[in-house]
Amino acid sequence: MSIRKLPNTSSPDEIAAVLEEDGVVCVKGFTTPETLNGLKQDLMPLLDTTPGGDDTFFLGNKTRRLARLFARTDHAVSVATNPLYLETARKILQSKPRKVWAGEHPMEVIPDLQIGGTQAIQIWPGQGAQPLHRDDAVFLWPHPSSQEARMNMMVALTEFTHENGATRVIPGSNKWGDERMPKVEETVTAEMSAGDALIWVGSTYHGGGENAADAPRTGIVIQLDLAYLRQEENQYLSIPIERMKALPEEIQRLLGWSRSETYGGWVEHKGQMVAPLELLKIDDFKEVGLIP
Repeated sequence: MSIRKLPNTSSPDEIAAVLEEDGVVCVKGFTTPETLNGLKQDLMPLLDTTPGGDDTFFLGNKTRRLARLFARTDHAVSVATNPLYLETARKILQSKPRKVWAGEHPMEVIPDLQIGGTQAIQIWPGQGAQPLHRDDAVFLWPHPSSQEARMNMMVALTEFTHENGATRVIPGSNKWGDERMPKVEETVTAEMSAGDALIWVGSTYHGGGENAADAPRTGIVIQLDLAYLRQEENQYLSIPIERMKALPEEIQRLLGWSRSETYGGWVEHKGQMVAPLELLKIDDFKEVGLIP
């Protein structure tokens, strides 16, 4: 089974339909040339000074990972809010309203979305393959499940090939139970051109490939999760408050500064349970006791 590739003229409905069936899809020409070049200019110099990891799973001694993307590049905003990703995520993660009761009144509540993590990932020659895994394992999510917990995206900043460590994926593994072990021989390689995006759901088995080439491959990852789950990357400490204030409100909400319809995430201000967004409008945080 191969990874289906769709053009950037596809609709979120078309992308979501492939994800629901295969658990993975590649969108050709996902970013504009301006966004792609901006990401390279902002992140490549930082990756040049980032050391390799010190463990065999998440990092690898020849893999460089750089987080806090919204603190480091303005172009992360256009990637995260691209309708081909964000609106597709809404169709995958927000398609099943939850019924709750408030006394005698039933309500259907649609779960909010949040950005769970961001990274630039650069795999250097000599790095071995990453163990196959599911991204929703961070939540101990059971499988099979009628609800996905996460949708992930890798945007290629350089060419992804079988030789240089392109992500390996098992299409259709989103429908497997937890007792079935993923096997390397079941994977296919997500070869992409710079600017393409690989999108997959949290229940799909995948892993970084072995880089047997003579140059690194680089991409960025932005994860969208159900907002009632704990964020994998702590966005509140990752992004300086002045930077957070300067980001568009849609991104502020996705980074966790919202209050859900069921009041999840509220903060007390002047006796009211308000959305944290209200605090971002205040110039002096000493006024609300957030800074001593």
